[in-house]
Amino acid sequence: MIKLPQCPICKTTIAGELARQSEFLPFCSERCRRVDFFRWFDGKYAIEEPLGPLQLAEEAEKLEQRRDEL
Repeated sequence: MIKLPQCPICKTTIAGELARQSEFLPFCSERCRRVDFFRWFDGKYAIEEPLGPLQLAEEAEKLEQRRDEL
């Protein structure tokens, strides 16, 4: 059985006309889209990945350059 998509915020099933005409996919509404956006903005979501030695060195250089600019 194929599972119908759900809004990741409110878990409303997105089917029929809502799925075909929605400009907010994967969300069911503008409200849910904004809730998701503000969660990213507030830092509640994050994409984490381990940094290798070269990436750590590059990030350290960037931080130093920012400090020098201030």
